[in-house]
Amino acid sequence: MFVARGIIPAMVTPFDDNDRVNEKVLRRLVRYLIEGGVHGLFPIGSQGEFYALDKEEKKKIIETVVDEVNGKVPVYAGTGAITTKEAITLTQIAEKAGADAVSVITPFFISPSQEELYEYYLSIAKSTNLPVLLYNNPGRTGVNLSAELVERLSKIDNIVGIKDSSGNLTLTTEYIRTTPDNFSVLCGRDTLIFATLLSGGKGSIAATANVVPKLVVEIYEAFVNGDIEKARKAQFKLAPLRLAFNLGSFPIVVKEALNLIGINVGSARAPIKSLSEDKKETLKSVLKELGLL
Repeated sequence: MFVARGIIPAMVTPFDDNDRVNEKVLRRLVRYLIEGGVHGLFPIGSQGEFYALDKEEKKKIIETVVDEVNGKVPVYAGTGAITTKEAITLTQIAEKAGADAVSVITPFFISPSQEELYEYYLSIAKSTNLPVLLYNNPGRTGVNLSAELVERLSKIDNIVGIKDSSGNLTLTTEYIRTTPDNFSVLCGRDTLIFATLLSGGKGSIAATANVVPKLVVEIYEAFVNGDIEKARKAQFKLAPLRLAFNLGSFPIVVKEALNLIGINVGSARAPIKSLSEDKKETLKSVLKELGLL
């Protein structure tokens, strides 16, 4: 059975100067992350600006990542959408493109009930042979997956886990407590990776892992090897980078950090702007502390 575990970077989508997907840099990013020891890759999530990409771009990104990964780690493609119909279409595109699993965010803008969310995920799971990860990010979507609903969804054969970006550790631990042992609860808030592992979670889908894959992997590897103190120290070392997300509008800060360390992923799609020079200086000091500059 497929078990989602470890550190899985929520990859940025590189754009060139003409605002097109930059395939060359995307391949370079894949290599950088795999060299950093990650356990999977997650293109087209929130950090990957899924909301700003059309269907053809999403297909191209998945195909490129799958090709460059070449079977070294699983590829989890983001396929969530506002409507069930579109989410199923994207999930089937991901399956044809060779993804190993999909991660499906709740609908956004609309506010479905828990029963409507159950039907949404059931329909998507039935439409594919791929393992499906639920994705809870109420701060972005305004929609929350309750522990009761996740417990119910965990009984569907190919729904294998959840990425929880709520930042609510009580909710995360309830997901863990009420679902089977082989159901993967993955942390989506990078400051809570260590706490999630301590509570019985299986890893993290982490945006900061784009920039410092080795450090984020260290939290997980130290933990599974029983070195709790080393894992805690790595988590504390990572915290300033995650807290620096507040320097600009989401999702620009991770892109700026990658640009500063020499992986030129370009800017975010408009209307999101680049950081001001003073904010860039603040980010540089965080990267210097991490030994990246």
